[in-house]
Amino acid sequence: MTSSFSLPETQGKTLPDAWDYKGRPAERSKTGGWTAAAKILGSEACERLVTLGIAVNLVPYLTGTMHLGNATSANTVTNFLGTSFMLCLLGGFVADTFLGRYLTIAIFATVQATGMTILTISTIVPSLKPPKCKADTVSPCVPANGTQLTVLYMALYLTALGTGGLKSSVSGLGSDQFDDSDKEERTQMTNFFNWFFFFISLGSLAAVTILVYIQDNLGRDWGYGICASAIVIALLVFLSGTKRYRFKKLVGSPLTQIATVIVAAWKKRNLELPSDTSLLFNVDDIGDGHKKKKQTLPHTKQFRFLDKAAIKDSDTATITRTTLINKWSLSTLTDVEEVKIVFRMLPIWATTIIFWTIYAQMTTFSVSQATTMDRHIGNNFQIPAASLTVFFVGSILLTVPIYDRIVIPAARKLLKNPQGLTPLQRIGVGLLFSIFAMVSAALTELKRLHVARSHGLTDNPSAVIPLSVFWLVPQFLFVGSGEAFTYIGQLDFFLRECPKGMKTMSTGLFLSTLSLGFFLSSLLVTVVHKVTRDKKPWLADNLNQGKLYDFYWLLAILSGLNFLVYLASAKWYVYKDKRLAEEGIELEEAEIICR
Repeated sequence: MTSSFSLPETQGKTLPDAWDYKGRPAERSKTGGWTAAAKILGSEACERLVTLGIAVNLVPYLTGTMHLGNATSANTVTNFLGTSFMLCLLGGFVADTFLGRYLTIAIFATVQATGMTILTISTIVPSLKPPKCKADTVSPCVPANGTQLTVLYMALYLTALGTGGLKSSVSGLGSDQFDDSDKEERTQMTNFFNWFFFFISLGSLAAVTILVYIQDNLGRDWGYGICASAIVIALLVFLSGTKRYRFKKLVGSPLTQIATVIVAAWKKRNLELPSDTSLLFNVDDIGDGHKKKKQTLPHTKQFRFLDKAAIKDSDTATITRTTLINKWSLSTLTDVEEVKIVFRMLPIWATTIIFWTIYAQMTTFSVSQATTMDRHIGNNFQIPAASLTVFFVGSILLTVPIYDRIVIPAARKLLKNPQGLTPLQRIGVGLLFSIFAMVSAALTELKRLHVARSHGLTDNPSAVIPLSVFWLVPQFLFVGSGEAFTYIGQLDFFLRECPKGMKTMSTGLFLSTLSLGFFLSSLLVTVVHKVTRDKKPWLADNLNQGKLYDFYWLLAILSGLNFLVYLASAKWYVYKDKRLAEEGIELEEAEIICR
């Protein structure tokens, strides 16, 4: 920024760290704020509408139209969701390193619209679907062939790629529209995240109610066509705000920092660490022209092998303050300590994956259960099977105010913690709910099979069992409430504990647990189906002849064991502010909260 922008008459009119679409310092009155943020929020609502609009009702389409088995259909859904969330890491890397958030959203929203368009076409063109089942033939249902599945999977994974890039940048670009150093705009940023969650919930509710009803009653072509149109409209609205947006400079991906520290430490694995840590390379050794604004972190003894990345070897021993640093050969001790912080978080990260494996069952086998049960309300209206997830979404929205109004005041009195439950305690409650969900699901499935046998319906996979679908509600409520605790607890934990220079990665760490949870579900389904299919299959194509309840019991046991490991990990973990306080380092409030 030139000196002309520091004159008194222009002070406060432009932002020092934001630029407009022409690369000029952003004017506070003409850029950012709610006008810009509102155009970004619509993109997230449409992203959630598209992703859930596909996922929650995909199993009935794969089994009923494409004639795939229950296990294959469930894995297709979980692989789609897992890929969507895993690609958020790729989207974040591309945005931070190459394209910036604006271009990332624009490009990946276009990719998502392309995927949805192909998916819509696949439901319209007869040759892209197998023929309908014929009851009077030996093999009444012909499964989808290779070409049909190729088109379907291409559409799904193009949509997943678009979702990953879009989701990774929407919240970041939205928060960029508010100046964190301005008191009024900082308050607006807090409100932005509240509205962000609201729009996510709005998109979710629309997906599991209106969109699912349209798919089941008007046709998949209408449902998926609406999704494709929605994302195109959202893209156009987003682009219309280009002149209003505030842009930030590329800062590079924190994944690169982690990689450089590990590579540098590996290169020097045979070197001896000096007894005096002051001999290691640190921020103070870097020239002012190359120095990043980082808080110097105290040295810790854990993961000492990473300290070798900061050793000045024969190639770097004569380094001066004006030397350009090759980060793949030499890292600052502060960079090393930031990577250590991430390493300390890994046990908590790993033990939250199983929750999302439980979550995955709500969009797969629980929906399959619902298709076999009585879904009527009154004499004329029938609930779409996938719309039962409305209880799941509703329990999330109900749990949040209950937590704020009841749980937090009670926890303050009992635990003497002004925040109520700590992030790790919230995650623990969510993991406990996931155990209850699988126990409830197993008991409900036993009840469903008992009714099916008593009415002689076990041999008819399309028969409607005279048991109300509302028996499935408890498992949806437990998982929904569990998500309210786990989701917010994880997000709070990663935002709070991630180093300040790695804040963009905190969302990626969180979303990667969702991704791996869905992939773990696919792995478990594949293994269980392969082991049990030659006997009495647990995951039979005809649920009435399977033992789905045993699969739920297995998940309950695995979740219980994981909960014990989590308790040990949570007890071992020391919060960053407490750890640094023990080192005699006082943190500013802004760094403790880690916005």
